[in-house]
Amino acid sequence: MTRRVARRARQVPLRTHWLILTVLLVCLSGALLLNGYTHHLYGTTPDGAAVVEGSHNAVPAAISNGGPVIDAGRKDARSVRPKAKTIAITFDDGPDPDWTPKVLDLLRAQHVRATFFVVGAQVAAHPDLARRIVAEGHQIGVHTFTHANLSTVPGWRRSLELRQSQLILAGATGVSTPLFRPPYSSEPDALTDADWASIKQTRDAGYLTVLTTQDSEDWRRPGTSRVIANSTPRGTTGQVLLMHDAGGDRSQTLAALQKLIPSLKARGFTFATVSDAVGLPQPVHSASAIERGRGLAVIEAMRLSDNALTVITWLLYAAGALSVLRALTTVMAARRHARERYWSWGDPVTEPVTVIVPAYNESAGIEAAVRSLVASDHPIEVIVVDDGSTDGTADLVESMGIRGVRVIRQTNAGKPAALNTGLQAASFDLVVMVDGDTVFEPDAVRMLVQPFADPSVGAVSGNAKVANRTGLLGRWQHIEYVVGFNLDRRLFDLAECMPTVPGAVGGFRRSALERIGGLSDVTLAEDTDLTMALCRDGWRVVYEERARAWTEAPASLGALWRQRYRWCYGTLQAMWKHRGAWVQGGQAGKLGRRGLTYLLLFQVLLPLLAPVVDVFAIYGLVFLDPVRVGLIWAGFLALQFAMGVYAFRLDGERYGPLWSLPLQQFVYRQLMYLVVIQSVFTALAGSRLRWQRMERYGSLGVPPRSAGATP
Repeated sequence: MTRRVARRARQVPLRTHWLILTVLLVCLSGALLLNGYTHHLYGTTPDGAAVVEGSHNAVPAAISNGGPVIDAGRKDARSVRPKAKTIAITFDDGPDPDWTPKVLDLLRAQHVRATFFVVGAQVAAHPDLARRIVAEGHQIGVHTFTHANLSTVPGWRRSLELRQSQLILAGATGVSTPLFRPPYSSEPDALTDADWASIKQTRDAGYLTVLTTQDSEDWRRPGTSRVIANSTPRGTTGQVLLMHDAGGDRSQTLAALQKLIPSLKARGFTFATVSDAVGLPQPVHSASAIERGRGLAVIEAMRLSDNALTVITWLLYAAGALSVLRALTTVMAARRHARERYWSWGDPVTEPVTVIVPAYNESAGIEAAVRSLVASDHPIEVIVVDDGSTDGTADLVESMGIRGVRVIRQTNAGKPAALNTGLQAASFDLVVMVDGDTVFEPDAVRMLVQPFADPSVGAVSGNAKVANRTGLLGRWQHIEYVVGFNLDRRLFDLAECMPTVPGAVGGFRRSALERIGGLSDVTLAEDTDLTMALCRDGWRVVYEERARAWTEAPASLGALWRQRYRWCYGTLQAMWKHRGAWVQGGQAGKLGRRGLTYLLLFQVLLPLLAPVVDVFAIYGLVFLDPVRVGLIWAGFLALQFAMGVYAFRLDGERYGPLWSLPLQQFVYRQLMYLVVIQSVFTALAGSRLRWQRMERYGSLGVPPRSAGATP
């Protein structure tokens, strides 16, 4: 990057981007938390199916032997019974979009008023049904927010269940009710001490508890005749009848009501709401404007959370499909590429090669790099272009006194300018570009230039390997280079859409570079920009995995972040610059429709989905079946591991570092995804990024002679 570009570049305000990302993740997490609470933290078992256990000592005799409507006052607990020959039909667990309308239609046809104890979450999902219940003269009561068993949950959740249910009712129907039926309750004599404690707390909140005297047991679906028998009073005593309009198939309930209501009317029974049956004043009243507004806000929040989960589910399908698609395509391509490994490009290329080494403050590793080059088994000249170093890089190379190595000094102008200077001074048409922190194997140059026997080849990508692969960070980068970069390059080679020849090891035809005007400094990924320009000019770019070079990888998370941030941002710049390739023909069209599309899908969109996947994984562990979520994650890890084993075998690498692959998914993968997210935010903001030079450690030595060795 030139000084001109560096001067006009400005540092990206990271806090703004992270603030946006944090807000999005917090909102997403909040939506999932709300959805998980309302849909996965309550019991779906019908009320009557719960097993009643526990002591009954604390329950007053007046309550356990009394009526089904209970006022659990602190000083004087009271209960009342329905009037003789009066039946209050009550429906629990609704409203349900399938069965509640059918129940309401039947009651309207029979001219019967009933009482519906509704679940707040269901009301939020179907507010129109709750409004219809009230509009048609039926009574409405609270059955908690999520159908939670209040006798087994802490006090804070009891309060939440009641408060949220009341707010949702106010928002959906405009009314407020003091009638409450605890989930999993039955008759008064079945109350336990825990039940009584929760009933007293609900009374403190202003609620009257409504239990039952007769259970139709329709939740068992025993058959229509049995439901009728269970619902028919034995004498003339008034009853509070328990039925359900939700929670499963309620066809038996409907069929039973169709016969039961006329039969009981013929016996002289009347049907009434709970309050009318026990002689209470009308308990349901209009809610205040504030309550309605808060209730509507809760309903809207729940609707948004449901929509968010729907979107996330589709995004997960997309992410899963992309992951599997990438695995299949890269492995299939690598398999085919490996079979063509010994493809002959033509007569052996023996002409001399110019190796250009751009160097800026590379004193830590420049000697090892130069010595590895002059040890090449192919005739070469080496040109080290010192780009204004201040650490004596040029003096060090000159002091080595190696024949065939030239040093060109220039004021600092950036890597592209240094490479262009080297091109102008090159003596030969075939050119190899290598970073100052990279060492070549002895046969690397010879292998790298063999594809130039084909006159259509304009550039060749070599096989860059991580040298300093000790420690977790080194192992993770080693895995990434072998599994990620090299498998992708095999695919790009077959598809003839190679987007990047790495700066660490790349061969070029000098005439091709001159035809496109040399290297450009308008992006931070000059190697990607150059490769795409060659493809658009009609040249073929190939991959030669036998041309191995060893490069120094970042040794700290900070250095890794800066390097990958520059790479990713520069790649986005290059993709945007060469977006016209999507509509071109020939070699340029292959780059656009194959290469750029691949980069967009798998290196931009897929990483952007990563936070959603991770947040949903946590959601699944908390609210869904953790075993199932664990198995899905294990399957994904097995897929990654299988790809790793295959890629390592192709490259002749030892499998040992793959043990760190699971840890890579938790730390390294997240870092790489955050890099992409940050780069996209930077690009969308229209900001420019400074050149991030990596610190050199001088860890390279004599180049190895086999892929499995470490220098």
